[in-house]
Amino acid sequence: MKKIIAVMAVAGAALSLAACDVDQTEEAELPEVEGGNMPEYDVSAPDVDVETGTETVEVPTLDVDVDEADDAAGEPVTGDEE
Repeated sequence: MKKIIAVMAVAGAALSLAACDVDQTEEAELPEVEGGNMPEYDVSAPDVDVETGTETVEVPTLDVDVDEADDAAGEPVTGDEE
C-alpha cells in the first residue's frame, strides 16, 4: 500500500511539473573559496480558465417488454434458496 501511495505522489509531482514552463535565466558557477552563485529560474505556470454552465442532455426513452409469465406468482426474489 505504501508503494502505491509513493508511486501516486511521484506521478502527481511529475505531472504538475510537466505543465510548467521553466526558463533558466542565469548560469550556475562552481563555488570558489569565498562563495558561489546559484542558478536562477523563471517559472510560469499555465493559465487555466474554468467555466461553469448548464447543459441540457437528451436522454433516450426505452420501451421494455416484460413477460408476465416470468413473474413467479408475485413473490419477491430474495436469493435465499430453501
